[in-house]
Amino acid sequence: MTYIYAFDHKHRKSPMSLKDLLGGKGANLAEMMSVLHLPVPHGFTVTTDACRDYMHGGWPKSLDKEITLQVAALERKMKARLGDPSSPLLVSVRSGAKFSMPGMMDTVLNLGLNDKSVVGLARTTNDERFSYDSYRRFISMYGRIVLGIDGPKFEHPFDAAKKSAGVKSDADLPAAALKALCETYKQVVKAETGREFPQDPMKQLRGAIEAVFRSWNGARAIAYRVREKISHDLGTAVNVQAMVFGNRDNNSGTGVGFTRNAATGENKPYGDFLVNAQGEDVVAGIRNTETLDDLKRQFPAIHAELMTIFDRLERHYKDMCDTEFTIDQGKLWMLQTRVGKRTGAAALRMAVDMTKPTGSGKAAWKISKKEALMRVAAEHLDQVLHPQFANKSKALTKGLAASPGAAVGSVYFTADDAAAAAGRGEAVILVRSETSPEDVHGMMVAKGILTARGGLVSHAAVVARGWGTPAIVGADSVHIDGKQFTVGDTVVREGDVISLDGTTGEVMIGAMTLAAAEPTKEFHTILKWADEIRKGKMAVRANADTDEDALKAR
Repeated sequence: MTYIYAFDHKHRKSPMSLKDLLGGKGANLAEMMSVLHLPVPHGFTVTTDACRDYMHGGWPKSLDKEITLQVAALERKMKARLGDPSSPLLVSVRSGAKFSMPGMMDTVLNLGLNDKSVVGLARTTNDERFSYDSYRRFISMYGRIVLGIDGPKFEHPFDAAKKSAGVKSDADLPAAALKALCETYKQVVKAETGREFPQDPMKQLRGAIEAVFRSWNGARAIAYRVREKISHDLGTAVNVQAMVFGNRDNNSGTGVGFTRNAATGENKPYGDFLVNAQGEDVVAGIRNTETLDDLKRQFPAIHAELMTIFDRLERHYKDMCDTEFTIDQGKLWMLQTRVGKRTGAAALRMAVDMTKPTGSGKAAWKISKKEALMRVAAEHLDQVLHPQFANKSKALTKGLAASPGAAVGSVYFTADDAAAAAGRGEAVILVRSETSPEDVHGMMVAKGILTARGGLVSHAAVVARGWGTPAIVGADSVHIDGKQFTVGDTVVREGDVISLDGTTGEVMIGAMTLAAAEPTKEFHTILKWADEIRKGKMAVRANADTDEDALKAR
């Protein structure tokens, strides 16, 4: 059995039809590289077969040999070698299940760095700061994800380093501070595990692949699959990809973009990006992001190229796509695409809009009414019928409207406390500086989500939209301190009731009155089309005992 396929492998079928084997991310990377010929860094996919065999019987015997062969092939393509001080190749290791599970499994970036190759990277790039920034990120990620060390063990020294250097932004830490931070992080690894940080890149790679396999059965991934009704037997693929660097300099950056608005369905691209950063900085919400309009002002040529790629992806997939991209010293690279998650209102609007031609001439495309109906799930219809506010008081503060709808509930500041309160029957609003995958059990039970940091593609925003949960992100006037938050002179404590308007981004004190929602025009259009298509094929009958029941049934 073959366990690994390169992104440029010539499959007998279209790669995007092989999600059972390659996972969603691997299938779409292969599709972008081998079919669409987009700028995608080379790499390979360890298949779901390998993960399932690992879950049932441990590490497959032939997998090490295949990994060695694939790494050698990748080194030839990239003209660099894993761990080589003179020309170091670095890779990312990412999960990629058949069905999208945003943030629920693990990722490791900058793998291949060690005490020797970081010196080589600094020499070949003539940039010591970039090299040690990449190394400190790698040690921290590997320590948390592969070695199981608690995140705060790395976060506290990092915050202390910024304070000592007198800077607020990660990007402003000088090379000397980052170099010292790497030594501190290695000491943390030694203290927590009793072993030195691993220096052999092939051992690093096996550890990272195995960690992704293990994360399939992590608590947060299981909770997400239960919520989304995804089978626990599918397993995940693992994608190993040559690194490109958004954190190289101020001519570099990283972002996440949607070809249409995933909250409203408007046919206008939107997304978030950061200059001099890596991808996890955007989705983790640890820094407030900039918009695609800001990208256009700072990198006009890159923005134009990205918009052209967005058009090609929509035409190819005939759907709204969610993408990840990196700018490495002025060159655009595509790192991922998938059919994007969306709110109920957005699903209805997109389904109706896409039955009309998009584009012009030979590039125009559209979907049928039947296909539009198949894209609208019962939960999408349910979401647009959720109550809205009948009236509102003056807003305490305002953030980014990440997921529409009205929510009223008691404030709780941890996922555990939110889950416990929901278990007692309380309506809960989860308030966090930013959410992470570890918060998923609290997010599942929350009526609404409020974060102080993050953008429209942060973890909180993406998950909330997928579940139809009202959410406001990036409310930077919200200052959380233990079990309370303040906005100016106003203090909101645990258990206090607030109201969130996820459509406008407004946060209000107290419980606003809710009223029935008015269905959108697309709601009525979809129901009309459903009646037309089912006519003569399916009838609906009702058991009516009275005249009143009969009238209702009609």
